[in-house]
Amino acid sequence: MSYSWKRNLVVLWLGVFFCSTAYSISIPFLPIFLNTELGVETNIEIWSGLAFGITFLASALISPFWGSLADKYGRKPMLIRSGFSLAALYLLNYFVTDPYWFLVVRILQGLLAGFVPAAIAMVATNTPEEKTGYALGIMSTSGATGSIIGPLIGGFVSHYYGNRNAFLFSSIIVLVSALIATLFAKEHNFDRTAVRSHVRDDLKMAAKNSTFMTLMGLVFITTFSVMILEPLITVYVMEMGVTKANASRTSGIIFSAVGIATIIMAPQWAKIGRRIGYGKVLFLGLIGGGLGNLLQFFVTGYIGFGVLRFGYGLFFAAVYPTINAMIVNVTDSNFRGRAFGLNQSVSQMATMAGPIIGGLLGAWMPIRWIFIINGLALIGSALLVRSKMLERQVDV
Repeated sequence: MSYSWKRNLVVLWLGVFFCSTAYSISIPFLPIFLNTELGVETNIEIWSGLAFGITFLASALISPFWGSLADKYGRKPMLIRSGFSLAALYLLNYFVTDPYWFLVVRILQGLLAGFVPAAIAMVATNTPEEKTGYALGIMSTSGATGSIIGPLIGGFVSHYYGNRNAFLFSSIIVLVSALIATLFAKEHNFDRTAVRSHVRDDLKMAAKNSTFMTLMGLVFITTFSVMILEPLITVYVMEMGVTKANASRTSGIIFSAVGIATIIMAPQWAKIGRRIGYGKVLFLGLIGGGLGNLLQFFVTGYIGFGVLRFGYGLFFAAVYPTINAMIVNVTDSNFRGRAFGLNQSVSQMATMAGPIIGGLLGAWMPIRWIFIINGLALIGSALLVRSKMLERQVDV
């Protein structure tokens, strides 16, 4: 290739990093923002879950459409479209004063999203086959790094400058993502004469690939297990004795613990996967993540909680890059953009369902019991990997 795949990887890594940072800025203070800025006084867990989840419901419904357009017109146009759209929508959050209008803006964010899956698909289709697993492992660290920086920025900016100013930071940061994609990302190995597929045909093609469908099931379960806690961590930290004034900052640090662990281990798991097989690495990641969740049930202090979140992240870091590498190995290159579009839809459905159900469960039962649900779900997923013998079905 005249344009180095390594250079493209760096460019797309930076784009996803900034986009993930922009999204995660609001995570620590969203429940507090709903309460103090938008006037939500009751059922804050349910409102938080709905505000998180409704964005991803919209994204899940639209992702196959964007994936189809990506295979027809290219992944770079999808990066540009979503980047500039999200920059404008994050800015709108600054002006919202009504919780219902806030939900409308969150829906629009979901409908116009798609930066991250387009970037992942672009890496997958513009990287030499023997380097794809490594490249996707590196890409997973970009989102993780953003998930570290974002909550820290959001926690500190909201603490010192107010919640609304944190949304301004989000808008500026995602604008940087759009500019990086526009100016520096290059796309090769793309046939612009291809006929655009229909979503129904894509679903039929995916259904014929049993390994791919199994991977989609794992994506749903694992993403759900992560997102069921998303609206509850800040509330849980306050239950541990942290004051409301310090909750967004403390929860931002705890959110970042998983991201730090992912940065450390995701590239290592990718290397191990190439050596011993992706199926085995996925099994280890799910078992370790499941046990890490079960142990969090017994912690009552926020410091110990943060330490265990970090330990859980060291194992869970294996899951997403491994699944992405396996998707590449079990799908044809001309279907790959659509495969990642469908993968994004499944992920977003889980991301939608997780916070909503988490909010309902958080209002109904002690939050610490949700860690038991998470742990059992991940261990069950590990057993599914073993029973399906995915390591034998994927060409390593």
